[in-house]
Amino acid sequence: MNKWLELLIGLILLIGIILFAWYSVAWGSFWNFKHAAWEFLKGGVVWFIALIGLLFIMLGISDLKG
Repeated sequence: MNKWLELLIGLILLIGIILFAWYSVAWGSFWNFKHAAWEFLKGGVVWFIALIGLLFIMLGISDLKG
């Protein structure tokens, strides 16, 4: 993959996750099991996408060196 495309995708994923986490607080909260399960799922998805974004950034940086 193109080194600049990897860096761009990584940055977009990380910025998107940060914005998603920032604005998801405004959705309100419900005190039931569905809300707790949804929060757990959102947390897992956030970490998964953040790690993919970091992976793309590291791949892009390693391509810049090579």
